[in-house]
Amino acid sequence: NALRPHSPLSEITTAKTLEDPWSIMLVASEQAQLMANLAKLINASKTIEIGMYTGYNTLNMALVVPESGQVVACEIDDEYVNIAEPFFKEAGVEDKITVHLQMCIKTLGHLTYISDPPTFSPQVLWSGKVVDPAPDDLTSQALDKLNKKLHTDQRIDLSMLTVGNGLTLAIKRYR
Repeated sequence: NALRPHSPLSEITTAKTLEDPWSIMLVASEQAQLMANLAKLINASKTIEIGMYTGYNTLNMALVVPESGQVVACEIDDEYVNIAEPFFKEAGVEDKITVHLQMCIKTLGHLTYISDPPTFSPQVLWSGKVVDPAPDDLTSQALDKLNKKLHTDQRIDLSMLTVGNGLTLAIKRYR
């Protein structure tokens, strides 16, 4: 009874995502709501979405960042971007969202900031597959590489939570 999804979020779930054979990539609604509440709590103005799938959590974050806020979304499949964009427009948040259609490692390498408020990244545990990614599992390999990069980045404090498929909270260090 604690979930209160915004109307376009429910539409993404029912209209597009549940029909898709890759629906396991959808962020858990409890995880999305936790991220929205954390973003509100800290007044987040920038978020990074790694693998936006059909756009549920990208839209979720765009709905809670301020009007001047920015959601950077990394996605490699233009089919999912095409599914998501009408929902972004319907919700009136398309100007807050920048989609990079390429591997997340490339996008992250080009970003020049680490968010002053914390940054959240869902799906970082990927059902445990990131522990020992198969040679042909590029998604798990990319998440493993990202997790290792975050772990060694001395500019941030880091927490990985086992909510949904994993959630990373990275906070810029000021010391």
